[in-house]
Parts: sequence; structure tokens; C-alpha cells
Amino acid sequence: MFSNEERDAMYKVIYNRRDIRSFLPTPIPETTIKKILNAAHHAPSVGFMQPWNFILISSGEMKEKLAWAAEKERRALAIHYEDEKETKFLSLKVEGLKEAPITICVTCDPTRGGSHVLGRNSIPETDMLSTACAIQNMWLAACAEGLAMGWVSFYKKNDVRDILEIPPHIDPIALISIGYTDDYPKKPILESANWEKRRSLENLIFENKWGKNNH
Repeated sequence: MFSNEERDAMYKVIYNRRDIRSFLPTPIPETTIKKILNAAHHAPSVGFMQPWNFILISSGEMKEKLAWAAEKERRALAIHYEDEKETKFLSLKVEGLKEAPITICVTCDPTRGGSHVLGRNSIPETDMLSTACAIQNMWLAACAEGLAMGWVSFYKKNDVRDILEIPPHIDPIALISIGYTDDYPKKPILESANWEKRRSLENLIFENKWGKNNH
């Protein structure tokens, strides 16, 4: 289906994609945003329910409100981290929300497709897993377009619902900051800072039963 060059390009994007916290104010062409959203919309979803929506936030006032929600939760999380350097990472996420020219709230509608979605009856959380596939597509597309993307994952859902006037049954799964950056690291930032190391893949693969491997 694909040439060697196309296949290599796909893996290059996968291995080079990063979670970014620092953005330039340079505006993003509307056509590029549309391409990224279209990539998200072509993600696989259980029962083809396509549970996602995308709220595009460019207003400085709205971004400030979302940053407030994230900052509130950052302060709550800070008690778990004594090291100043570690709490700084969380702070940079909040700043990225305000810096990036656009923030996208990706939501999940668990009612889409009705009460009997193929594959969801047994495992209800597949709606959120499907939305996560859309987010991954966004991330890879953004990287391929030369853009940086950062996932803000700490906030109270009801705060975001109130700010963006999201109905109570809809889940705000992610706040995504997107923009250009002049600081695109070669390694994940938390890996470079020795927060965590990438685990050995060999130790994560089992044969036939949990815990059994041939290594």
C-alpha cells in the first residue's frame, strides 16, 4: 500500500511527536487546523459511534478562564510534588494554554449512537478510548504539519463544562494546545528531566498468559 519512503515517514512522525508546553503566537492557517481535525475525525471508533466533538478556542478571555481552571488543579496537585522543578512542569502547561494561538477541547458524547452501540454494551469506556484515538490522530497530524501540541490533563471537568457551556452528559476529555514552537525537544521532556525512563518493551510483552515471556 505504501512506498518505503511513506512508511519511514509514518514511523518518523510517531517517534518524533512530543508533548509541548511552549508556543509562539504565530497564527495557524485555518486550512491546517481543518486538516488536523479531519485526521481526528478519521480515527477508529467502537461501533463507528464517532463520539467526539471539537470546541475551537481562540479568544484570549476564554483561554484565561481555562488556564484558571488548570491552575486551580495545578495547585492541588503541587502538594504531591515537593521538588520545585517538578511543580514547574505543571505550571508550564498552564502557561502553554494561554500562549498557544488555539486551544481545542475534545469532548466525548457517551449517548451518541443510542443505547446499544456495537461493542460498547460490554465495555462502556470504549467511547473514551475511541476519543483518545482521535486525539492521537490529531497529535500525529500536527507533528506532520510542523506544529506543536500539548495535552493539558489536569482540571475539574465541571469547571470546563461551566466555562465552555458543555452539557452535563458530555465529557471534556482533553484540552489541547496547538501552535508553532522554537523549542521542539529530541526526547520527551519528562524523560530528559529524569522524571521517568522509557520502559523496556521486552519486559512488557507476554506469551499466551500474563507474566510469561520467553526473554
